[in-house]
Amino acid sequence: MAPPPKRRATPKSKSRSRQTAEENSDERPLRKSGEGRKVQSPRKSPRQIKSSSKGAARSKVDSSVSQTSTNVLSLDSLAKLNAYNEKEQYREKARAVEKEREREKREKVVTGRMLKERGKHRRRDGEDEEKRDVRRKKRVVSGALMEEGRGRRGGYLSSDSGDGGRRKRICWIAIGLIALLLIILIPVGVLVIGKQNSSNSNDPSGGSSSSGKPNNSNLNGVSENDIPTAAKGSILDPFTWYDTQDFNVTYTNDTVGGLPVMGLNSTWNDTATANQYVPPLNQKFNYGQMPIRGVNVGGWLSIEPFITPSLFNSYDQNLNIVDEYKLSQHLGASGAAQVIEKHYSTFVTEQTFADIQAAGFDHVRIPYSYWAVTTYPGDPYVPKISWRYLLRGIEYARKYGLRVNLDLHAVPGSQNGWNHSGRQGAIGWLNGTDGSLNAQRSLDIHNQLSTFFAQPRYDNVIGIYGLLNEPRMTALPIQPVLDWTTTAISNIRQNGIKQTIAFGDGFLGLPNWQGKLQGIEGLVMDAHQYVIFNVQQIAFTHQTKINFACSGWSAQMTQSINVATGYGPTLCGEWSQADTDCAQYLNNVNVGARWTGNMNLGPTGSQLTPACPPNSGVCECTDANAAPSDYSDTYKQWLLMNAEAQMTSFEIGWGWFYWTWQTESAVQWSWALGMQAGILPQKVWDRNFNCTQTVPSFAGLPENY
Repeated sequence: MAPPPKRRATPKSKSRSRQTAEENSDERPLRKSGEGRKVQSPRKSPRQIKSSSKGAARSKVDSSVSQTSTNVLSLDSLAKLNAYNEKEQYREKARAVEKEREREKREKVVTGRMLKERGKHRRRDGEDEEKRDVRRKKRVVSGALMEEGRGRRGGYLSSDSGDGGRRKRICWIAIGLIALLLIILIPVGVLVIGKQNSSNSNDPSGGSSSSGKPNNSNLNGVSENDIPTAAKGSILDPFTWYDTQDFNVTYTNDTVGGLPVMGLNSTWNDTATANQYVPPLNQKFNYGQMPIRGVNVGGWLSIEPFITPSLFNSYDQNLNIVDEYKLSQHLGASGAAQVIEKHYSTFVTEQTFADIQAAGFDHVRIPYSYWAVTTYPGDPYVPKISWRYLLRGIEYARKYGLRVNLDLHAVPGSQNGWNHSGRQGAIGWLNGTDGSLNAQRSLDIHNQLSTFFAQPRYDNVIGIYGLLNEPRMTALPIQPVLDWTTTAISNIRQNGIKQTIAFGDGFLGLPNWQGKLQGIEGLVMDAHQYVIFNVQQIAFTHQTKINFACSGWSAQMTQSINVATGYGPTLCGEWSQADTDCAQYLNNVNVGARWTGNMNLGPTGSQLTPACPPNSGVCECTDANAAPSDYSDTYKQWLLMNAEAQMTSFEIGWGWFYWTWQTESAVQWSWALGMQAGILPQKVWDRNFNCTQTVPSFAGLPENY
């Protein structure tokens, strides 16, 4: 099914994302081979030994004869000499045979004594006579085979014949077959193991041990001695990594832009295609003409409590562990590194990107935080470990033909004071005592990032380079934010980034961007559109919400993409099908919801009046947070239609990125869970509703959840 046609609608109203109440009020290295090995002379076979001894004897006779006469030997002399040589050879054979017989007799005597002694011990143990006879016979046969194990062929002398010779031949044939099987099976076993290890690297589910921890099999054959002493225990030491799956564990301290390349392979392939509607990575994606259909991998490298509540819900409320800052601080440097790296390793894997491609997406937005690059004095964050997981995530996206939108989700000081910026509370970026310092720090970080990602390997797989997620321009001075944005763009371009650069709308409202930053080429504005963070819009009925998704969002997008009425190129970087803000920890840890009127964020951010539709009964979150199996068919129909309506409107612009791919429990915020529940399309383009149909009244569907 081809992408739905674009359409325009009359402007109605606008929304701002994640607003507080006061805003709502309006490859391995080669190793050297060993040197200086001793070369041994080949051993002579018995036949060679015999031949040489014959030659020595003949040489002695010839020498003695030649010393007694200088004349040519007569025929008679030659005949005598030949007779003498034959007699000597016969005597040698006879002596050898006699010696062999004497040795065998001695061995039999010894064997008999051993069997006798063993029989005594068996009698002491009370074994019956019949069993002793059977075992004695077996041991005698085995002993005979061992004693007669010298065959007639192959240069060995033997005086045995008859049944003994037959047994010897059988024994030697058996030994030969066993040796042949070992020669064949050992290399095959090694090959099979190698294929299994190789297949693990191609298995999207990744390789893990029975304990659930990654098996890190690519460290096999790598010595810890390969790691320089100065690098041991550092982020460049793969033996300290929780997960080495699909990383290049060959040590290197090379950097680009001061950022390590450790973990990357030296080659890459950009021929993959996400699906039949988009070109492969090595061909141009026509932004503005082809709609972006993307998804975020939120809560992975920038932790959000509502996405992974398990990281937060085991702590006493009095500890006030509400964000990644407090979590890292509470766990301490070592504990935080262990807990958070395990989260990096397990929450998003190669299988995640395989599933995203299978759902029909063509882009993936990867939020990450500044501590992937560096930390500053006083920061409790786990430093730099997330960097290699970011790089691995990009390589997984490349493998499945997914273009990447790099999203710097958190900068020093926090650009919005929300928990997904790392630290909940005051805004310390371009604001407060260290506001200017933190602004410069964020420019320095972009200088490193843009230098690194300007490498040719990222020309095709990175489609969009994001400046900063959700700077809260309703609480920050607007002009300093614009000045910072202009400086950052200039620096990034000078470092070689050619891709489209995305900047956030800052919740100013899309029409208010007309005339701002319009003289700079290669930009796109990133708007985040949610109705549930606005107390007026969250109160819409189910029918009104879908009408707004069709008419309100489409009107705003139509206005924004026109440079005469808005900024110009615009995409929706975040949206959700959720119709309440009931998900656990969505508004912050241990804080309630607008929907039920118990969201208490203090004097400037509280919503203590229920915000569900008026006259709809008691507003409650129990049913909103229920398992999808408990949803009514009508509610499932509404959720699917609400999602399809928003997709249609956002594709009037450059397209969209759903928030988010997966959560632990918030179904209406997870595309993966929603798709399983049948409330999101199985393929992003496979839709039944495109805003041209009449929206049902959804009579009978309760409005209070």
